[in-house]
This record gives sequence, C-alpha cells and structure tokens, in this order.
Amino acid sequence: MSKRIEDYGLIGNMLSCALVARDGAIDWLCLPRFDSDACFAALLGNAGNGSWRLAPVDADVRASRRYRPGTAILETTFETAEGAVTVIDFMPLARDEDHVDVVRLVRGDRGRVRMRCDLTLRFGYGSILPWVTRTGFGLRAVAGPDAVELHTPVTLINRDMCTRAEFTVGAGGTVPFVLAWHPSHRTAERAIDPLRRLEETEAWWCGWAGTYRFDEDRAHPWRAAVMRSLITLKALTFHPTGGIVAAPTTSLPEGIGGVRNWDYRYCWIRDATLTLYAFLTSGYRDEAEAWRSWLLRAAAGHPNQLQIMYGLAGERRLTEIELPWLSGYEGSRPVRIGNAACGQFQIDIYGELLDTLHVARKFQLPPSPEVWNFQKVLLGELAAKWRDPDHGIWEVRGPPRHFTHSKLMAWVAFDRGVRAVEDFGLAGPVESWKAERARIRDQILAHGWSEARRSFVQHYGGEALDASLLLVPLTGFLPPDDPRVIATIEAIRRDLVEDGLVLRYRPEEAPDGVAGSEGRFLVCSFWLADALNMIGRHEQACELFDRLLSLRNDLGLLAEEYDPRSGRQLGNFPQAFSHVGLINTAHNLVSARGPAEQRADRAAPAEQRPAAAAE
Repeated sequence: MSKRIEDYGLIGNMLSCALVARDGAIDWLCLPRFDSDACFAALLGNAGNGSWRLAPVDADVRASRRYRPGTAILETTFETAEGAVTVIDFMPLARDEDHVDVVRLVRGDRGRVRMRCDLTLRFGYGSILPWVTRTGFGLRAVAGPDAVELHTPVTLINRDMCTRAEFTVGAGGTVPFVLAWHPSHRTAERAIDPLRRLEETEAWWCGWAGTYRFDEDRAHPWRAAVMRSLITLKALTFHPTGGIVAAPTTSLPEGIGGVRNWDYRYCWIRDATLTLYAFLTSGYRDEAEAWRSWLLRAAAGHPNQLQIMYGLAGERRLTEIELPWLSGYEGSRPVRIGNAACGQFQIDIYGELLDTLHVARKFQLPPSPEVWNFQKVLLGELAAKWRDPDHGIWEVRGPPRHFTHSKLMAWVAFDRGVRAVEDFGLAGPVESWKAERARIRDQILAHGWSEARRSFVQHYGGEALDASLLLVPLTGFLPPDDPRVIATIEAIRRDLVEDGLVLRYRPEEAPDGVAGSEGRFLVCSFWLADALNMIGRHEQACELFDRLLSLRNDLGLLAEEYDPRSGRQLGNFPQAFSHVGLINTAHNLVSARGPAEQRADRAAPAEQRPAAAAE
C-alpha cells in the first residue's frame, strides 16, 4: 500500500506547493505554478514518476514532524541510534514566476547521522526524462521549456536515470539542498543563501499570521486549528492574481481504486462567498479583496459565457484528458488533468457571484468600477435561465435536473440584487427582481419540498436528500425556526449521516453518472454543524465540530473527504473548501454574528450604505 493521503504535509509560496511525506519524500510538485506539469508525481504512481527523498540511511528510524508556529515551514525530525537530524522544508517567497525554489535543510541535532538523498526528476507527470548535467554547484536538468538546478555541497552520483548521494550530518551542522526552477531559455542568475531565505520566509509568515483575529480569547482551544486552516488557505492562493485553487493536486481518489478522480487545481466560483467570509471575519481584508478582484476579472465578459470554474489567471479552457502511463494513487484510474465540468451549466454560480459581491459591500471593501452594472446584466441573464435544468452543485455527469439548491441560489441572486437597492441605495429594476425572487420562492416551496419525505429534496420530482439543502437557512431563504428547515435538518441527520458524518447524497437514490463509491465530503458536515447552531442546538454543533477537528492529520490538514471505515482521508489534498468550512464554523460557534448569521441576515447596517452606494 502506498503512503496515506494524510501522511503528507504542505509547503508553498503562493505560486506553487509541494507535498512532503512523513518519510522525507516530496512526492508531488508542480513548477512554477500549481497547474504546471509535475516534476514529482510519485503520488500518482511509482517513485519513477518523480520523487525526492531525504532520510537517514538507517532503517530503524523514529520520525516526528511539526510546522514552525505561524508558518508553512515544515520540520521533520528523524531519530536513529546514531543521533537525530531535522529536515526543514519550505518554499521561499518568489519575486516572480521565473524564480521558484524548494529549499531543504538537513540540520544535525544530536550525534552523527548518515543521510541519503534519492532524487528522481521527471517532467510531464512522469513521462519526460530531462537531460541532466553536472555543474560546480550540483546538477542541471533540462526538458523542453523547463530547467531545474540542484544546488548542494554534497557530492552527487547520477545512475540509472536517478541522482543519489550519501553524507553525514553532525550536531550543529547544516547541509543545504536548493531545487531552483527557471525557464530553460533563460540563464539562472541568483544568489542562493538558504539560511537567510529561511529567516526571511519565517519572518514573512509570522508577520502575516500575526494579523489574525479570532474571538477575544487568544487561548481558545480552536484558535490553533483556525490559524492552520488560514495558513493553508493562504498557501493555496496564487499571489499574482488572487485566485485560490480548490486543491493543489489532481486525481487523488474519492474512493480508493475508483474512477472518481478529478483535477482540482483550479478556482471555483462556488467557493467564493464562504472564502470571502473566512478571510474577512479573520481580519484578512487584502486577501478578500484580491479574491474578489480575481472573481470579477475571471467572470468578466458576456454573461451567457459564465463558467463554474476558471484557471489561476481566469483561463477558461480547462480541457480534460487522461494520462494512461500513470497507474494512479493505489490503482485509482484514470488519472486526469483538466476538468470537463468547466463547460457545465450550473445556475447556482449566479447566486454565489451576487452573494460574494453583497458580502463585499457589507464589509465595505472598496467599490469596484462597473461592478454594479455587471451584476445587473447577470440578473438579466439569470431571469431568462433560472427555469432551466442544470448539473447542480455537485457537477453530476448525468442528465440535467431541476436541482433545489440551484433554484435556491437563483433566489439568492435576486435577493442580493434587491438588497443592494434597498440596503445600499444602488439603482436597479428592484420591482422586477422582487417579482422574480417571489416566483422562485413559490416554485421551490411547491416542487422542492416533499410532504412524503417531510424535507426539501435534491431535485424536483424526486425524493432523494442532499446535503446542500442545509444551506436553506444559511442563505436566508427561510428562517432557522421555520418547521420545514428543522424537518430538513432532522431528515438529513436521520438518513444522510453515517458514522457521524454527512453524505452529499446517496448515489443509489440519486444517480450522478459516475461509477463507484466515495467518502464523506467534509464540508457537508461543517454545514450541518452550522445549521444545528442556527436552530439553537449549540452543544450538538460543538460536538460535531470537535469530531471534524479530530479527522485532521497531525499537521492540522484536511482532504476533501474522509472514510470512517478505513479511517483515511480521501480526495484531493489539502482541500481549500474543507478548511474554509472549518474556519467559518469555528467563527459561527464562538460568535453570535458569525458568517452563517451574517449571510442569512436580511438587514444591512445603515452605516455601511453610503460607502457601498459609491458604486
């Protein structure tokens, strides 16, 4: 069996990132960007697809690891009979996309430890062997547009298309390794001082983390979990544009050995509203503003061309292909890059987009030129489309349906348009929007509610439940004390909760066009905790939240899903939306005005209206 998904830690620099395993191996790295072809892809097959391991020669090793507080700098300590060493892994902040490095420092802590370096460089997800040459500083590897240099004082041996080295580290000593990427048509000219870069990187992360705001109690037991999730969210941000990738990996399976393997290295509009709340309620306005700006640039254009997801800079063509030479994580095939769901029609994104911009007004982010005109055009487009079936929040690959959640978010879109006029003094056809809002509401209550099931249901004409229905009170569609809200929450707890966690839906009741099983989508359980808290069941919500915190790995990271039966994390890792859910639910549970209450609140503070009206 390969390493578990939760065996990995994340390092990154807001351009790309790497996954480092407990055994000292980097098994996933794309350079220079999150969505570039991987040069280490062993995570999706054997080590011959690219890996870089630094570990003791001795087989009898005890390993422990931690992040330096307030940073994305990972330390893995190896103890042997000879002594102890710590491998310090980080990615320094880069001044541009042509200077992206990975730094690994082997520090001697006690005694003398014999170490080994095993480096297998591959590009193109393991399909391209680079041309490797020796240099005075280490080696240089070139393949097409990519060049990588390894800087180290250790003597390297190239054999069987791999690079190896053995060396000894004594107490107080440090042996550096720097993997430096640059375009192959340019000459790499840089002064590499790894110890100075460690100091700079640590200072930057600690400064960023120091602005964090979480309740008034700095000793709160959830504070560290939220801070780690915020650092993870920041590390998944593409700094040049402000876009946030759903996850830095592709094709980590939702079910081991199955076909539910998708590329998540893109930015979803669906994540926008809750991501904005996660940043804003934690005190990170710059990140929230950068995310909103990315959203507006990506969605700009004719409204009938609005997509559910975009590339890091707003790219629209995300062609999905399969990579047959990769065996997949624990045989989970096919391995895919690109995502065909980018071409799906999903009504809910209109609501997410309008809701995000509404949140920006509530928190008085600076007005964006032409943003209000853009929203009015979007609502005009939605007025002609909301009655159509779509593929829904879960991007089903079966036939389109009238998903209740999709209609709910269409209601949100018109509701936020009305509130922009009424709460913030903007000008628009408010009576027309009110009429559309009322029509959608009537349709949902007539066709999205099942008397037989005593619950809202996944789609019109069906009886299946869906975790997205937990968002009915969170969006403000119905108040938390409405009997239909309480009944729906109870139905989901009764019929969609297994092993204490929430299923998205049951594929046997609601076929989604994809074979195989899946784990429990963690964000759905965070939604249940939010909903329970809103209906006054605070203690139950806290119990569920603590259970979710216990599913994190030892570094505080969460994947997309969890399998209670095997006790394993599943899906792409780490998953931004899981960490967004953690942040928001923590704020909901410690504050009477957390993100859930603020999102559902029909009133906007009067003092915010003049600033927003400048749009």
